[in-house]
Amino acid sequence: MNTLFKRHFMLTAGMILLSFALLAVAFVSLSYQYSVRQQRENLDEKASYVGALAGQLMYRNLLIENENFENYLAAAARLIDSDVLLCQADGVILFACDEGEVNWDWKGRAIPASVLEQMSSSGFYTGMSDLNIYSGRRFVSGVPISITIGGTVYLYGYAFVSSSAENLTEMWRVFATIFFFTAVVVLCVAFISSSLFSLQQTKPLKDMTDIVRRFGMGEYDLRVNDCKRNDEVGELARAFNAMAESIASSEQRRSEFVANISHELKTPMTTIAGFADGILDGTIPPEREREYLQTISDETRRLARLVRRMLDMSKLQSGELVLSQTEFDINEVMAQVLISLEGKINSRGLDVDARIPDSATMVWGDPDAVTQVCYNLLDNAIKFSTPGTVIGVAITPRAGKAFVSVRDTGETIPAEELPFIFDRLHKSDRSRSLDKEGVGLGLYLVKTILNNLKETITVHSEDGVTEFVFTLTLSC
Repeated sequence: MNTLFKRHFMLTAGMILLSFALLAVAFVSLSYQYSVRQQRENLDEKASYVGALAGQLMYRNLLIENENFENYLAAAARLIDSDVLLCQADGVILFACDEGEVNWDWKGRAIPASVLEQMSSSGFYTGMSDLNIYSGRRFVSGVPISITIGGTVYLYGYAFVSSSAENLTEMWRVFATIFFFTAVVVLCVAFISSSLFSLQQTKPLKDMTDIVRRFGMGEYDLRVNDCKRNDEVGELARAFNAMAESIASSEQRRSEFVANISHELKTPMTTIAGFADGILDGTIPPEREREYLQTISDETRRLARLVRRMLDMSKLQSGELVLSQTEFDINEVMAQVLISLEGKINSRGLDVDARIPDSATMVWGDPDAVTQVCYNLLDNAIKFSTPGTVIGVAITPRAGKAFVSVRDTGETIPAEELPFIFDRLHKSDRSRSLDKEGVGLGLYLVKTILNNLKETITVHSEDGVTEFVFTLTLSC
C-alpha cells in the first residue's frame, strides 16, 4: 500500500539525494576547475621565471654546455619543484632537468608541433601534454626565451616547465573523499530524522483510522491521545475527539429513543390487546365492556398522537416540513388556543391570567407551527397545574421581539431535570406520576419548531411555579 509515511519518506529522500547530487556536481566541477586554474597559473609564473633566467644566462654568454648554466637551471628546477626543458625555435630539446637532475637522455628530442604552433601564435603555451618525452600527460607551461642585443630582440628558443597531475588528482581525491563522507553522514542523519518525523506525523492518523474502524463495530468510547499537540495534527485530533463525543452522544440518545419509544408503544398496545382479548373471550362481563372499550379508544388515540408527533418531528428534522415566514398576530393565535383548551381548563378548576395587549402584536413566523407551540405549552401547563390554581399567559413586545410566557403552579421541576426537559421522550418524575396521556414529545417538538424559526425558549421552575418563555420576531 502506498502509505502517507512511504510517500513522505520517498519525497524527502528524493529531495535530499537530488540536492546532494547537484551540490556534489557543483563542488567537483568548481573545485577541480579552481585547482587546475591555480596549477596552471602557478606553472605560468614558474615558466616566466625560468624563461627570464635562461635569457639572462644566455645574454651573459653562459652556454648550455657550461657547467654553471646547468647548475643554475638545476637549482631553479629544484626551487620551483618542477621539470625544466629548454629547446630551440624548431622544437629540438637542448637541455632538460628531470626532478632536479640534468637529464641529457631527452636532448635531441622534438617538442610536438601542436605545442610549437600555439607558442608561435600566442607567444606562450598552457595545457596538458606529454611533450613526446613523458609516459603520460602532464601540466605544461611554456614561454619564449628572448635575448635583446642592441635594442633588437632575438628569439633563441623556448622554456617549458612541467608538473605531474598526480598531486592535483590526489588533492582532489582527498577533497572528494571528505565531501562524500560528510554527505553520507548528513544523508543518514536526514533519513533517520525524516523517518522519525514521518512516523510522528502518521501515527495519529493511523490511530484515527483504527478508531474509525472500531467505531464501525460499536466501540464508541475510544479517543485519540495526541490532542495536546499544538499543530495541525493536534487540532485534527481534538476535532476528531469532539466528533467522537458527538457520535457517542448521538448513539446513546438513539438507543434511549428506541428504548423509550418501545416502552411508550408497548404499554398502550398491551392494554389494547389485553382488553380486546378479554371482551372477545368473555373474561370481561358485558356490563363493563363499554368501560373497557373506552379505555381501548383512549389508548388508540394516544398511539395516534404519538405517531403523529413522531411524524411531525421527523419532517422537521429532515427539513421536509418547511416553515413559512409570514406576518400574523400572536395575540389572536394565543386567544384561539385558549378557547380550544377551555374545556380542559374548566375540568381542572383552573383560572387564566391572560396579559395580552389590546392592540395586535404582529410577528414573523409560521402561524400553524406557532399555534402548535402555544397548544403544547398550554396543554402541559393544564396537566401539571394543581387544581384551583391560576395559569398565567403573557405577551410582551420588547427590543424587536415578542416574549410569550406560559406559567403554571404545581410541583417544581428538579434543577437536574431542566437541561433535559426538551429532549425527545424525556419525562421528569412528576410527569410519570401525573401525565398518563403524554408521550414525551411535546416539548421536544416545541424546541425543534422554535429552532427552525431561529427563535429561543427558556424554562424556569422554582417554588412550585414553572414558566416557559419563547420569543418571536416583531414584524414592525
